[in-house]
Amino acid sequence: MHARISVITLGVDDLERSVKFYRDGLGFATQGIVGKEFESGAVAFFELSGGLRLALWPRKSIAHDSGLALAMPSATEITLGHNVMSRTEVDQVMQQAAESVIN
Repeated sequence: MHARISVITLGVDDLERSVKFYRDGLGFATQGIVGKEFESGAVAFFELSGGLRLALWPRKSIAHDSGLALAMPSATEITLGHNVMSRTEVDQVMQQAAESVIN
């Protein structure tokens, strides 16, 4: 068996706001939020390169699904890299991300 990760799931407090940031701010393609009709089922998927998918799922839903207590979030628990080819692209991505948060 080959070691492989196919989905990275991030727990978020505000699913709609988070989708807006990743979709509008970073330009990641998504079909939007699915599973709203199920208790603890709303999730958004983003197709990344190499067959990898990013999932955004409410933290409360992850706690419910895992049977673990909901704890305070920490920005030091995970990092994701969004690599680009130049400083100009860094500026463009940062500007786009900032605009998605403001709007």
